[in-house]
Amino acid sequence: MIMSGRDRVVNALHRQPVDRVPIDYMANAGIDARLKHHFGIALDDDERLLRTLQVDFRELRLPYRGKMLHAPTEGRRVDPQWGIVTRWVEHGSGGYWDYCDFPLADLDVGQIAEWPMPDADDYDYDALTEQADRWGDLALYVGNPGLGDILNTTGMWCSMERVFIALADRDAAWLHLVDRRMEIQLRMTERCLQTLRGRIDFLWMGEDLGSQTGPLLSPAMYREILKPRHQKFLDLAAAYGVPVMMHSCGSSSWAFEDFIDMGIAAVDTLQPEAALMDPAYLKSHYGDRLAFHGGFSTAAEVVDGSVEEVLRSLHALLDTMMEGGGYLFSPTHLWQDNSRLENVLAVYRELPRLGAYR
Repeated sequence: MIMSGRDRVVNALHRQPVDRVPIDYMANAGIDARLKHHFGIALDDDERLLRTLQVDFRELRLPYRGKMLHAPTEGRRVDPQWGIVTRWVEHGSGGYWDYCDFPLADLDVGQIAEWPMPDADDYDYDALTEQADRWGDLALYVGNPGLGDILNTTGMWCSMERVFIALADRDAAWLHLVDRRMEIQLRMTERCLQTLRGRIDFLWMGEDLGSQTGPLLSPAMYREILKPRHQKFLDLAAAYGVPVMMHSCGSSSWAFEDFIDMGIAAVDTLQPEAALMDPAYLKSHYGDRLAFHGGFSTAAEVVDGSVEEVLRSLHALLDTMMEGGGYLFSPTHLWQDNSRLENVLAVYRELPRLGAYR
């Protein structure tokens, strides 16, 4: 029986049988544009590309209707809601917006208390109903790796160096910044869950906890400062019967027992190059308690290998992760601009066949 995208994702999150592996897609602008050009799709027609690639997921997007809280700056891109500043950096394959200027780097108590932030009432929750109606046969989720994230997002305001010092110092001003933002996100998330009660299939949140070789902070520090704040999102989701997927880059499997203890259903990214993140290791240690989303490297064969090499890697990943269910395909991060077009096309062409359960 052919399943809907929604049923496919929900079953996989609960490690239940599916007809094929659910398929996800995330990409930087350069490779995204090349894919659209290949298929004859307009640059602004994201939905047509997702349908073409047989993607089963859709993010519910919450339009902002409040006033501009932070003015633009010449030569910079300023987030009008949160005041996070980025500058354009070119590289050999394209470019990206990098965080800069760090307006709250001083961690001044008064400045943080007065920093303009949106209110949960400043968003159009009615727009979610229209999106849900449009994507009735697909899996819908609220959030992304920035929901509930503490270290990365405050680093965008303060710099990562400042954040890690503040974390070690238990800096009260930094913790107030963390809690101000998280309280707003919690209220927004609850409004979304109320608006589409029973139709949101999972909550996606994040926190990058690993370098390539090990933890970015001690387990004790994670449990003292980050985990209780993350737990608020888990408790909220549980009250609405919605599973949670946690994003974490790098070598982060050291925290998976805590994730399980918190009630997290699935983990995302799964960088295979990082320590203790090999698919076979993850599957053997946690596959009976967690579902997995990700695991296909954006830094290996897809960049400089042949189509045959890419498909061998895909086949090996699926052979490992599909065993016993609970796997959802995704690149480890956004497909990068240096990805070879033919390799990305081969992945999505072969996924429905290689990812089919027999």
